[in-house]
Amino acid sequence: MKIGELSERTGIPPRMLRYYEEQGLLVSGRSANGYRSYDESDVDRATRARGLVQAGLTTRLAKVVLDVERQCALQSQLTCSRELAEMLATELAALEDRLACLTKSRDAVAEFLALTRNGDLVRSGTAA
Repeated sequence: MKIGELSERTGIPPRMLRYYEEQGLLVSGRSANGYRSYDESDVDRATRARGLVQAGLTTRLAKVVLDVERQCALQSQLTCSRELAEMLATELAALEDRLACLTKSRDAVAEFLALTRNGDLVRSGTAA
């Protein structure tokens, strides 16, 4: 598929998809006329890349995570350097901290809404 179709299917603007490619998050083939060519797996990878970046990961770390996920999916022999493992462990701890903070904020907002006459706006299972 061409970049326009990938953009349409993922909701990611073509300019951002080209940026993801520059950063190594996506890899496109080239058709005979020089246009970028993507396959079905790129829909999921682009969507996942956007989610990781929006969650606060750098594009460099997002690429590492995407590559690790690909290795896991292929069930190949998984290895990584000590340096990479330390970097991932540090990022994991930071993600856990952010999740805890976001969870606390979500619960406070849900509790507030539940105590108001607009409590019906709180989705079930959201409040603490």
